[in-house]
Amino acid sequence: MNLMLQIGAGLVGAALLGASGLTAAQDYPSRPIRVIVPYTPGQGADSAARIVGTRLSERLKQPLVMDNRPGGAGNVGAEVVAKAVPDGYTLLVGSNATHAANAALYATLRFDPIKDFAPISFIGSVSMVMLSAPGFPATNIGDLIRMAKAAPGSINVAIPSSTARVVLEMLSITSDSRFKDIPYKGSSAAVSDLLGGHVQLSIDTAMAATTLVSNGKLKALGVSTLKPTAVLPGVGTFAESGLAGFDLSAWNVWFAPAGTPAEIVARLNSEIRAVLAEPEIASKMRSLGYEPSGTDAPVEVAALIARETKKWGDLIRSAGIKAE
Repeated sequence: MNLMLQIGAGLVGAALLGASGLTAAQDYPSRPIRVIVPYTPGQGADSAARIVGTRLSERLKQPLVMDNRPGGAGNVGAEVVAKAVPDGYTLLVGSNATHAANAALYATLRFDPIKDFAPISFIGSVSMVMLSAPGFPATNIGDLIRMAKAAPGSINVAIPSSTARVVLEMLSITSDSRFKDIPYKGSSAAVSDLLGGHVQLSIDTAMAATTLVSNGKLKALGVSTLKPTAVLPGVGTFAESGLAGFDLSAWNVWFAPAGTPAEIVARLNSEIRAVLAEPEIASKMRSLGYEPSGTDAPVEVAALIARETKKWGDLIRSAGIKAE
């Protein structure tokens, strides 16, 4: 085959490939979509995913099947999606753990958080909360810091997640104080020991804290975001207690595998943004402690993840934190 024929064959092949990809995008979705949630049922990311997924299923006129794959701080489920066929029928509910912190926490990952995924839409962020029993002497983060400085390393804190661990480390660094961290495998065990008086403090999501704080079983000393959260009225921020600029939150982003047609990613982004703009959905998300946000295009979501990866990674590496 001469050069001109080779070029012609290549152009025809490319055109056919592009046409088939466009057709697939136009027909999408034509069957159920599997959504991998890399956490246990009932956790914040899972509950938020089901709120969004139920409405998204109605808009797309196809079932969204939630598939919980917990393990490895989200790494188990993330790997499933990283290696899935990039056709828009396997999605991931990613988080600040899977796509910002874990690359620094773990010596090796079986996927690349950046190269192996196509960001679809930012779903929302949720404050982390410092919790204590009602009788604990401190009433806010400022009080807590003064106590910690008076007796370095004597105050113990239950740590049920990698996010909680990073929040405590940032608190220690920015306040120049020391705490004793006690690792837990999950929120329920940490809360149980806090309620039982076996630990003095715990750091958890606003979702996990809201009911226990509102019924007086636990006390919220402060939230880790720049702004207070509506689900914990009257609770101040770490920044308001003298830690200027303190801002760490848990968040969720939906992803597709890298290589998913851009038209499909754009369609999903548009539909999710429309879902999150509905007052009923936004209200349900806020009831979980989430501040819903689906206003960004995929390229803007990718830029946000890059910034968060640097922030979390720098903090983790400087503190020498490693996954347990």
